[in-house]
Amino acid sequence: MLLNEAPADAATGLVKDTTTANFMVDVVQESRTQPVLVDFWAPWCGPCKQLAPVLEKVVQQAGGKVKLVKMNTDEHPAVAGQLGIKSLPSVIAFVDGQPVDGFLGVQPEGQIRAFIERLTKPMDAADAAAMLEQAEALLAENDLAGAGEVYSALLAMNPEETRAMAGLVRVQIAAGDVEGATEFLDSLSPLLVNDPALAAVRAQIALAGNAPEAGEIAGLEAKLSADPDDHQSRSDLAVALAAAGRKEEAVDHLLAIVRKDRAWNEDGARKQLLQLFEAWGFADPVAVQGRRRLSSVLFS
Repeated sequence: MLLNEAPADAATGLVKDTTTANFMVDVVQESRTQPVLVDFWAPWCGPCKQLAPVLEKVVQQAGGKVKLVKMNTDEHPAVAGQLGIKSLPSVIAFVDGQPVDGFLGVQPEGQIRAFIERLTKPMDAADAAAMLEQAEALLAENDLAGAGEVYSALLAMNPEETRAMAGLVRVQIAAGDVEGATEFLDSLSPLLVNDPALAAVRAQIALAGNAPEAGEIAGLEAKLSADPDDHQSRSDLAVALAAAGRKEEAVDHLLAIVRKDRAWNEDGARKQLLQLFEAWGFADPVAVQGRRRLSSVLFS
């Protein structure tokens, strides 16, 4: 039997070959109803010949949990090129129309079985938390592409994961695409308007919209130097500093207003602080310390 010939039991529809023209139907659309593994191979590839029968066997034994689609990259190189595949064999798992996981090279039968089990089992809280932690770390390192991929993969596995939605918005904000972030939020269900994670990124977008122009911070600082009791200038300066990433200074100025005149602008300084804390996230160190300091001022 040639490598690109399906085995006899492929009549079940669990294993098939595809082409560039049929990839959207065979893989992308099909993966919206169940996971699809794509085996990228070539006739000259020895390891591909080792992997193929094992991979087909495990897929058949999985009893319909996944489907296997095989693509000859010599005859159809375009998709592999688009996915950045540089070595064979490569197996990429598609879920809900998106590539979410994969492996390279020949793998033992047990590892392939575990891969399919991990792909098809419901995601638990620990799995989601691990992926979110990975994405947060990538975002902190300014690896926007990497963070976006992890958030997208998590969302593909769990379309209702609002923390992943919020993560994608934060990636867009970090990339300077505030308009795109706003459009994405506006496209979500109105039922999610009060979700804490999404409310936080809405606050972050509002903060990004207050980014100071050149010289604005210096001008506000000059006003405040001339009149330390100018609470409006101090509040405006705090917002500008926060938008510029100078979080600690922003907190200092707003706390100064709260200490001196809690009633100013209908408790505006305290409300502005809470908006900043929401935008930065509850785990942000400056927000954590700022909440403690605010509590100390309010309840001392």
